[in-house]
Amino acid sequence: MSDSRRLTDHPVLAPLPAPTVAFTFNGRPLRARPGEVVSSALYAAGITVLGHHHRDGGAQGIFCVNGQCSQCTVLVDGRPLKACMTRVVEGMKVESCDGRPVLPPDDQAGMLGRPGEHRTQVLILGGGPAGLCAAIELGTLGIEVLVVDDKPALGGKLTLQTHQFFGAMAECWAGTRGIDIATILADDIASLPSVQVWLDSTAVGVFADEQIGVVTPQGYRLVKADALLVALGAREKSLSFPGCDLPGVYGAGAFQTLVNRDLVQASRRLFVLGGGNVGLIGAYHALQAGIDVVGLVEALPELGGYKVHGDKIKRLGVPVWTSHTVLRADGDGAREQLRSVTIAEVDAHFQPVVGSERTYEVDTLLIAVGLNSCDELLIKSQELGLKVYGAGDTAEIAEASAAIFSGRIVGRQIARDLGTVVTIPDDWSTLAAVLRSRPGKVQPLTVAELPLSVHPVIRCVQEIPCDPCEASCPEGLITIGDSIMNLPQYDGVCLGCGECVSVCPGLAINLVFNDYDPSGEHSLLMLPFECSVDAVLPGAEIDTVDMDGEPVGKGRVIALRERPEQDRRVLLLVEVPAADKLKVAGFTIRGPSDPIATAEPQLDDPIVCRCERVPKSAIVEQIREGVRDLNQLKALARVSMGGCGGKTCTELVRRIFREEGVDLGEITAGTTRPLVAETPLGAFVRGQEEDRGE
Repeated sequence: MSDSRRLTDHPVLAPLPAPTVAFTFNGRPLRARPGEVVSSALYAAGITVLGHHHRDGGAQGIFCVNGQCSQCTVLVDGRPLKACMTRVVEGMKVESCDGRPVLPPDDQAGMLGRPGEHRTQVLILGGGPAGLCAAIELGTLGIEVLVVDDKPALGGKLTLQTHQFFGAMAECWAGTRGIDIATILADDIASLPSVQVWLDSTAVGVFADEQIGVVTPQGYRLVKADALLVALGAREKSLSFPGCDLPGVYGAGAFQTLVNRDLVQASRRLFVLGGGNVGLIGAYHALQAGIDVVGLVEALPELGGYKVHGDKIKRLGVPVWTSHTVLRADGDGAREQLRSVTIAEVDAHFQPVVGSERTYEVDTLLIAVGLNSCDELLIKSQELGLKVYGAGDTAEIAEASAAIFSGRIVGRQIARDLGTVVTIPDDWSTLAAVLRSRPGKVQPLTVAELPLSVHPVIRCVQEIPCDPCEASCPEGLITIGDSIMNLPQYDGVCLGCGECVSVCPGLAINLVFNDYDPSGEHSLLMLPFECSVDAVLPGAEIDTVDMDGEPVGKGRVIALRERPEQDRRVLLLVEVPAADKLKVAGFTIRGPSDPIATAEPQLDDPIVCRCERVPKSAIVEQIREGVRDLNQLKALARVSMGGCGGKTCTELVRRIFREEGVDLGEITAGTTRPLVAETPLGAFVRGQEEDRGE
């Protein structure tokens, strides 16, 4: 029983219990951690191919690990279930879905009947930051609330975020790690007697009688509420290119689930496609887990995420190529596992530049090209005239800090609309808009030589919503003015305490100690660090770099400072030549990766619909035959016919229409019907008890 991919020493996360739950996969004995889902237990054992598709035998891996697709379907004790949503229990028999599985006869007792009903004042779909903050606002006012979430614990994507958050400290816990914000919110919910929580429960439909269908571990329930809040977050976008369907090609959120929630070292060598915050943070989380990040590409001329996120991975040695994309992914001979990615520069029209191709050996490619709102139930509720609200990414894709604050605002709006007297401060709408705003302009960095024994160097040069540094300084020497979008300014005599170095979410502040060496030949720097310290113990020589990751020179680690108030961030004291003291922003932990020989492409016709293995050529053929209705395309080509109901491929299909010169105004949208998530018929059996969280 191999557990070679389990992380036992993470710089931020505490160890998880040892794997003690025995189960089998295709007859092979394995062990899972208590409460662990099947997909994570398999990945921990090095198993990345979960089955083979019945249409063409294509190897099936994971993609979203969020219950939004059906890529990871396996047979669990004879029943087809999603590996990412099914928790392992003792003695469980897991098998691959190779071809069309023969299901066992139905031996479940029971009869179909009217489902159980539940009544509440407010129903909140989604236990992420927006839903929880709304529930806290409502529960504090004594309003009856039911929170429904499909995961075994509250927190949503916060449970995957090990980094410190940006935003406003007073309103949305800026400077606190996402995993800790999740705990804070869950504890607040537990203290409110009027708030009830259903976990492992999925809302699958909204109906004309204003009831919401929810599949719970105890069966199907209908919920009636005076007000409905849909805060189901977002799902990751996909891309279609040759090899996109290989095991090893999946979403950055799925990777964070494996690494940060379940402490599985899901990769050895990783590449990232997409330079927004999700991709940049995913790369950083990989480095924290000891995974080599070979590179990151972004098709646009500039990164879409915060500059400080990009700077962090550049300083650690990750090459970042803008105006580049992934041309294709290639696998081993049997196409059972990703083996390489080929990238190329793109021109102003996003077409590959001939001769710019480079191929890198990797086992994982993360797709981080944006998010789509999980808004099907919100739209249907609006169509049916329910008193419904949206919050978080369901309403508008933005940062988690914006979701937190939007939940607070919507919670008070719901309370007020239900007749409760509650105030919504006038400045909340302004702050909400700031938290939703995109990164502003990048200002030139100016680092002045100061006649002080110690002083900070602040490399925050882009307008982003963030204020922890201002509150961190005990002397009030760092100020940002009247807007959290302003760049921080420093003025005064520094104590050298390092509080600002500890709290900056972007790791963009370090201290310079000018009086360290009486001879004046060397200076001492205090640098923040959040990866393994094995290679940076006192006495180690390091390769120093500037803010953008460009080489500066050499440094020597003098000491490490680790204190509880540093929130799991190590502060390194590094000796550098005095001439380098204002240039050095960090140091690299990895060297460059050389490209390998570019092999002949294995396939040129990319898969678009993962569920039904529909290639691009089949869709193009129907478009050229005159199809302009997504429902008709579904019937003819089977695209969107699979388990996910078009959640991952519909946008890709629209892109193909555009490539074929068809105006999207000519396209008839597909019809979304309940049930919006796969639902076992057994859920509708009266009185059924189920404890496996499917």
